[in-house]
Amino acid sequence: MKVFAPDGPNLVLGTENLSVLPSLPDGSFTMVYLDPPFNTGRAQRRQQLSMVRASEEDADRIGFGGQSYRTIKGALSSYDDAFADYWEFLEPRLREAWRLLADDGTLYLHLDYREVHYAKVMLDAVFGRECFLNEIIWAYDFGGRSKRRWPAKHDTVLVYVKNPENYWFDSAEVDREPYMAPGLVTPEKVARGKLPTDVWWHTIVSPTGKEKTGYPTQKPVALLRRMVAASSRPGDWVLDFFAGSGTLGAAAAELGRRFVLIDSNPQAVAVMQSRLAAHL
Repeated sequence: MKVFAPDGPNLVLGTENLSVLPSLPDGSFTMVYLDPPFNTGRAQRRQQLSMVRASEEDADRIGFGGQSYRTIKGALSSYDDAFADYWEFLEPRLREAWRLLADDGTLYLHLDYREVHYAKVMLDAVFGRECFLNEIIWAYDFGGRSKRRWPAKHDTVLVYVKNPENYWFDSAEVDREPYMAPGLVTPEKVARGKLPTDVWWHTIVSPTGKEKTGYPTQKPVALLRRMVAASSRPGDWVLDFFAGSGTLGAAAAELGRRFVLIDSNPQAVAVMQSRLAAHL
């Protein structure tokens, strides 16, 4: 298997992420983007966990913010048994993301409404609540519309920083958006556009567009480009270990960043190697 080196080439690795993440050096990446399978690891089985609050001596694991994982898992598992399954899947990977981030680094965790509340509790434990930066809503308007509830047309991206006193964020590099009421601002502002908020309106990847790779969970390059531009500098390393179609790599290559992409799905690896061949 190819080996990561700070002065080496971009990498696409076809392997289970936990088998390779521990071999990557601490603090190597300015940005980590994760778009995990939303329901992987949820076995939907009954599981009884203690609700006893754990002391430092009794806790089975202590988070980077000094949080007791036993307490959080026990309390929430009493409410929803599936939480324990999702925790066991995602939590060790989030701990690796924390370790691999540089001191000024940022994590973007992309989820849908079914899992985001579980992940928020995990991230508060692993990173610390003080490291929460944003909850980004990606809103789109495509696909079917249920008549029995409000149609779900958004994903959530949780943004956490390694060090809340020292994270990198460059708003000047972020693409700007048109004003919704241009008549209320000056012509100069209209020409420049406005900075995005934490609600991002952007269509999904067009089924017939040039960007389409054929990979089922592909995300638009424009979304990842905005994250990469804000939270990394030219030459910085970025990481995605649920890489799918390799959209983070495409955005990173466009902006002059270096990337490591990991996925265990042979179809994903084939798509990435074809899509990013000029940058490997």
